[in-house]
Amino acid sequence: MRNKRFGFLTKLKCITFVVAASLASCSTMKNTSQTDASFPALSLEAHRGGRGLMPENTIIAMINAMQIEGITTLEMDTHITKDHEVVVTHDDYLSPAFMLTPEGKEIPNSDAKKYPIYGLSYAELSKFDIGTKYYSAFPQQRKIKTHVPRLEDLIDSVQSYIKANNKKQYFYNIETKCSEKGDNVLHPEPGKFVELLMNVIEKKKITPYVVIQSFDKRTIQIIHKKYPQVKTSYLVNNKKSYEENISDLGFKPFILSPDYKMVDAGLMQKAHRDGVKIVPWTANSSEEINRLKGLKVDGIISDYPDLLVK
Repeated sequence: MRNKRFGFLTKLKCITFVVAASLASCSTMKNTSQTDASFPALSLEAHRGGRGLMPENTIIAMINAMQIEGITTLEMDTHITKDHEVVVTHDDYLSPAFMLTPEGKEIPNSDAKKYPIYGLSYAELSKFDIGTKYYSAFPQQRKIKTHVPRLEDLIDSVQSYIKANNKKQYFYNIETKCSEKGDNVLHPEPGKFVELLMNVIEKKKITPYVVIQSFDKRTIQIIHKKYPQVKTSYLVNNKKSYEENISDLGFKPFILSPDYKMVDAGLMQKAHRDGVKIVPWTANSSEEINRLKGLKVDGIISDYPDLLVK
């Protein structure tokens, strides 16, 4: 069992460190510069911090992923709260599947759309528990009480861990969770979303180590135009050809990130001919991962980061 490789002492180490890291000053962060930012030859990415092992998109998930030798990149999702805090979470609404109310009660399915992230202040959001409810989709996930973090706090904790443990600099693969139908309902319009996100990234001085990814081409088009130094990744899950997806986007991104089932030798040849990297998602078995490695992909995103490094 994977969980046996990460025992009680590791769990205690995670919790102790997170408490300490949350108190760390931004001034302790490792200073980064464009000249020392070299994207990994094979980017091995913990999807939502590795939700097969730990509660998704949490600080403790990111710290756990960094304890797995060989992981290079922390993948995560971002939303915006009512008071314009950038937070690390995937769903538009708080999920009954794996979240509990501040009182520790389950969210009934009838309330699946009761708590929109964009309708809550961060003070309200942070009271919900994302870590202790059993999640049937990921039965091996360790259960630890925790909450949805602000991106700013997550970066502080990751950078403090890097410094305290003399680790190499990890990359951040950050998704903007937005769509046209959600504008000003589930999130701000894309220009404002990008502004709020980039304010945090630039404040924390991690820009050279960031990839901004999205299914919503509008946000990465804005990034490409206003922040050309930032790496972009276009997420796709469709039946379009490589050429059609690039044409839809309007420029060649640093990365094209397709569903792993879309990846074949033809796609790899076309992308690499254009200097575009291929980083598929979300491969969760050894067979899937080995097939992708055989095709010479530039990275793999997985819920089980421990499988990536076998």
